[in-house]
Amino acid sequence: MTTTTRHPRPKLAATLLCLISAATSTTVPAAPPETITAGAGSISTRLAPACKPLPAKIFKTPAVDGPTVTGQWWSSLLWQQFSSNMFPHPLGMVCTPDGLAISYPGIGLVAGKDAIMGSGVSKQGDLKIGLAGQPAFQAAACAGYSDWFVTAEFSNDQATLATSFGHGSPFVFCTYTGAKPEIRFTSTPRIWSGTAGDSVLGLTSRGCHYAIFAPTGSSWTGLDTNTITNHSGGKNYLTIALLPDDKPATLALFKRYAYSPVVDTRLVYSLAPGKVKAAYQFTTKPWEGTETGTIFALYPHQWKYTANELTGHSYKSVRGEMKVATGTGFTTEIPVQGVLPMLPPQGIKDRQRMLEYLRREAQKSTPPFADTYWEGKYLGTLATLSGIAEAAAAPELRNQFITEIKRRLEDWFTATPGENGPHFYYNSTWGALVGTKPSYGSDMPLNDHHFHYGYFIRAAAEVARIDREWAEKWEPMVMMIIRDIASPNRHDTMFPFIRCFDKYAGHSWASGDANFADGNNQESSSESMNAWYGMMLWGEATGNDTVRDTGIALFNTERTAVEEYWFDVSDTNFPESFPQVALGMVWGGKGAFATWFSGEIDCIHGINWLPFTPASIYMGRHPDYVKKNYDRIVEKRQHGDNFNNGWGDLVVMFGALSDPAAGTAYLDANPSCSLEGGNTHAFMYHWLHTLNTLGLNDPAVVADHPFSNVFTKNGKRSYAAYNYNPTPLTVFFSDGKKLTVPPHSIAVDH
Repeated sequence: MTTTTRHPRPKLAATLLCLISAATSTTVPAAPPETITAGAGSISTRLAPACKPLPAKIFKTPAVDGPTVTGQWWSSLLWQQFSSNMFPHPLGMVCTPDGLAISYPGIGLVAGKDAIMGSGVSKQGDLKIGLAGQPAFQAAACAGYSDWFVTAEFSNDQATLATSFGHGSPFVFCTYTGAKPEIRFTSTPRIWSGTAGDSVLGLTSRGCHYAIFAPTGSSWTGLDTNTITNHSGGKNYLTIALLPDDKPATLALFKRYAYSPVVDTRLVYSLAPGKVKAAYQFTTKPWEGTETGTIFALYPHQWKYTANELTGHSYKSVRGEMKVATGTGFTTEIPVQGVLPMLPPQGIKDRQRMLEYLRREAQKSTPPFADTYWEGKYLGTLATLSGIAEAAAAPELRNQFITEIKRRLEDWFTATPGENGPHFYYNSTWGALVGTKPSYGSDMPLNDHHFHYGYFIRAAAEVARIDREWAEKWEPMVMMIIRDIASPNRHDTMFPFIRCFDKYAGHSWASGDANFADGNNQESSSESMNAWYGMMLWGEATGNDTVRDTGIALFNTERTAVEEYWFDVSDTNFPESFPQVALGMVWGGKGAFATWFSGEIDCIHGINWLPFTPASIYMGRHPDYVKKNYDRIVEKRQHGDNFNNGWGDLVVMFGALSDPAAGTAYLDANPSCSLEGGNTHAFMYHWLHTLNTLGLNDPAVVADHPFSNVFTKNGKRSYAAYNYNPTPLTVFFSDGKKLTVPPHSIAVDH
């Protein structure tokens, strides 16, 4: 992660993570410590009573060491003897006892009423690569991985087969020992290029076009059957490629790159004023020749933001069209969507009404500690209320909310031996931090960590905005949580590098083990965005530029993925026959208009809106789409435009990103309307009146300071920015506007 420092700010004193070690003797190894200290806090090293244990075995080779990445498209490879279906796109594959089954899921793309489906992945595939004359493999283990490539190594007592594949790549690179490679088809393929004496074959299986590139000088047997075997003369490599078509020129293009296997992939972010730049880098090492590049297919969130030359070839996928390019990589550049830690005071039209809302929240009895998800939601609510109270010039209420956040976080951030109360424990086998009580599989199989912990990070960031001493004291514990979901350090010895964010797909995955026929999945993209928002705020409040800039990069990259794959704001990715205007869940192998917990239309849409925070402004970059989405919900929901039910409050707040006046009118008529569990009337009021007073999000203008927003109403722009620094800050906007912000405050200029 390349970072930039745009504004000076005081640095908190560095706090070392201290590992407590027990006394040791010269003959008996010491037992591991029961707790690990982190500043004023601590974590346990013992399995919490409320948590399910994680597997002791990870299916990986000795070459793969360090903390284990989970929550990726290929994670089932680590958890299972072989794997579940994997969808790197344009290919799909699954590891089986007799080899790697390879399919082209895009060939059978269909749209039903509630889902967009590819043709899936089967254990036979379009073809399967294995080894001739061998007994079943004993396992397929992870033998290495990079940012979006992985190697699955099949083995038995006599032979091995290593297969490397990854996102965007039409190639599967294979090496082997102990036997000859054998490719099996579900039926005899049509061979349209090559003969038994040629090293390169072009063939079609189940309507999908493939090429097989064997070592120069090799030959084939079995070309008139459904099983062909390569005879390589002692060389041990082979490449399988999915082709866009069966033209000789296409085969020749792929041959140029087929003998240069990808050995590393890396995503490198850098920030410029108002921009996130991403470099997607492929490293190859040729088996034959000197070619250093490769062929790769870009997803819509990539090719829409790149200036790299494309070939004109493409593949179909459930994410939309994937466009093909060649070379050693490509770059993208996307605009930064600014965020604020709190909405401006201009959104409080009636201060007395707002104070009544805030007092009502402050007078509620504090709930008992909950599991990590529901505790997180409550912490997020308190963080939002703190900002509203500050905007309403009610410091006593703000301090009450902050005090409760501190009390709760400090309990979570402290572990004692044998404790059953709120705390976190660390599993060194998997390199994971697990909070107790867990929920929704956050213990086993490490599901949803970014959803849950993002709330904790944002709440801690709100305290840090106000109380730097508290932040310094508890910073190591907050960093533990950040490192669990998105460690920005590739050499972190406790946690994997950016655990659950798919560097090529551009968004996160929720399942830790991806143990589904449709691959991994993510339902609540908005809770993922909330995690990156929290990282941005924490990094800025504490002077940690690396955390801040990692949050900026993840937030804005995932924003483009949400716009393309959950919302399809430009109407280019969903099939024309798909009747819905949004997805509730994105899977590796499909898109579903559904949730894990409800079939209600409010929930299917709303799960990708909540929690509403000041950062939720990102959903309003396309107000025409917002209106289309909102109108569809009103048309289909059981109660129409009577929103005092279900998640009607969220529908109103989402609709306000297109028509805020309608939202304020609703709340005025229903001042005590029903609410989704993480929402409050105070924030609903602040949100609606901010948009109605200042206008809609204006994505055409960016700033050199990410903690800013631009609003437009009736052709007039309003500029808002927050300054975390102890000195005045001047923010420069891309339309020439300059805004000077006093220390530790928000400023708005019309």
